[in-house]
Amino acid sequence: MKAGFIGLGRMGSLMVERLLDEGVEVVVTNRTKEKIKPLEEKGAIPAYSFEELADKVPAPRIIFLMVSAGDAVDETISHLKSLLSAGDIIIDGGNSNYKDSVRRHDELKERNIYFLDAGTSGGLEGARHGSCIMVGGEREAFEKAEELFRSLAVKDGYLYVGKSGAGHYIKTVHNAIEYSILQSLGEGFELMKNSGYGLKLDEIARLWNNGSVIRSWLLELLADALEKDGSLKDISPKVFGGTTGKWAVEEALEKEVPMLTTAIALFMRFRSRKDDFSSRVIAALRNEFGGHKFERMGQ
Repeated sequence: MKAGFIGLGRMGSLMVERLLDEGVEVVVTNRTKEKIKPLEEKGAIPAYSFEELADKVPAPRIIFLMVSAGDAVDETISHLKSLLSAGDIIIDGGNSNYKDSVRRHDELKERNIYFLDAGTSGGLEGARHGSCIMVGGEREAFEKAEELFRSLAVKDGYLYVGKSGAGHYIKTVHNAIEYSILQSLGEGFELMKNSGYGLKLDEIARLWNNGSVIRSWLLELLADALEKDGSLKDISPKVFGGTTGKWAVEEALEKEVPMLTTAIALFMRFRSRKDDFSSRVIAALRNEFGGHKFERMGQ
């Protein structure tokens, strides 16, 4: 099998390495050209333009995109569509909004080019050793690209989930659940840190990963982080991201589905980035109406 791959960031580069290990011929290109050479040295076929990539991938072509959601996806598709032929397949493996995926599918369908939206989970570890992939679009296109998904995924780690947009819809929900789990872990471990028992939090994380109800890969990763630095003193409290969580909450509002935990986790991310003026307001008011204790900055 031979496929094209566009987007050689941290995830994309590792996914290409995974494909090479699985015996897939991969033609690679990237906006930043210096990222191409390291993968060429590992066996990828270099292409220094979209035109070169289209020439090197035989029709019917399968082109996998791993570029930033939003304008970058549209710009890439705009360049590609004039170079591709009827029956070719573009796959968006990034975290795109499902509504954008439906629009892109419909636009490409007018040119008889297939578009699949492939929600991809598993982080950097999954990118290199096998991801979990949820695919939306025409089943016919999925079946033509299934060998590629099989090569990218862990065993039993890919699924055709429905019509256009379904793959990115499910990935958005997946990420929303992830937000809530991360927030819960953060709160629970903060409580234990302040317990007064002098607990070794990395050991507790590892303990819970052996038979407990909440065992998980996230706990394993947390144990690794706490083992390196139990106080996490070098980690900024600012939590970034938030796009897919915002989409999930917007969708929940539209569908009138209560997603309280996800919404709180999302808002806590926003708060982590701010000088917490709202807490100062509360402290000042408590002092004004009740003479309650507060601390001045710098004390």
